Amino acid sequence: MKGIFSLDVVSGILRTMIALATPFLYAALGETFAQTSGVVNLGVDGIMLLSAFAAFYLTLVTGSLAWGLLAAAVVGILMGLLMSLVSVTLKAEQGVSGIGLYMLGLGMSSLLFKIMVGTVKTVVGFPPVAIPLLSDIPILGPIFFRESLLVYGAFLLVPLSWWILEKTTLGMKIKAVGQNPAAADSVGISVDGIRYFSVCLGAMLAGIAGASLSISLLNLFQDNLTSGQGFIAVALVYFGGWSPVGVMGGALLFSVVNSFQLWMQVLGVKIPASLAIMLPYLLTIAALAVTFNRVRQPAALNKPFRRGES
Repeated sequence: MKGIFSLDVVSGILRTMIALATPFLYAALGETFAQTSGVVNLGVDGIMLLSAFAAFYLTLVTGSLAWGLLAAAVVGILMGLLMSLVSVTLKAEQGVSGIGLYMLGLGMSSLLFKIMVGTVKTVVGFPPVAIPLLSDIPILGPIFFRESLLVYGAFLLVPLSWWILEKTTLGMKIKAVGQNPAAADSVGISVDGIRYFSVCLGAMLAGIAGASLSISLLNLFQDNLTSGQGFIAVALVYFGGWSPVGVMGGALLFSVVNSFQLWMQVLGVKIPASLAIMLPYLLTIAALAVTFNRVRQPAALNKPFRRGES
């Protein structure tokens, strides 16, 4: 049996960490946009589930990963429009709306899977792509530069999201709407329009997060495939202080613990399996309990905007 801290095991843990962080990054970065505009979408997990099924089914039927990924993105946008209609236009309580969206995604994905597929099947997902030269670097190359396109996309999305939020006019508008929607409205910014855009963008990325599970990491679909990962993604936004870089740090922290517990089971380390599975979630609760970044919360988060109200 290999030692826990041998080079091979540590490398394996890190490589698994990178892969496991992918759905969290897509979903949490998307939710960062939504929350920065003032909308909390607790339906992320439901969006991931329904999109994961759409991606899996289109790939299974057509054999095209591109069609599967597109289907996931479209389903995400449609779910985002539904969330926006209920929470932005109709001013419903965002938490309740999000839970309803989650239940819709959970139930619909399970029903469609039973009707249209019936049993667990597998597809050929996104293969690893070695980056020339970089993939040949000893130790680091196999860990970071021999991943699938969706993994690379998730990490490239971090600096892109930071640039949009911090350096562009669009980012300024999103932040203004999330901090003081009345002031933003007074200077001609469409509060509802920005929130619709941000929620739909976040939902589209949540859809891609679902696809990263069903046609990249696992290459299958089954009931409750996400196992609550969407809710963890929402928590990572708080943990990361509404910053894309902070969100990435939280995603990597959660994923390395998850990777560690998986490898402990593979290596036959004698710890209770239930405790090992609980470790990442316990870490999330502990991290949120000691995180003080919540003082940076957008002032209008979870507050519907009504013109004329301060």
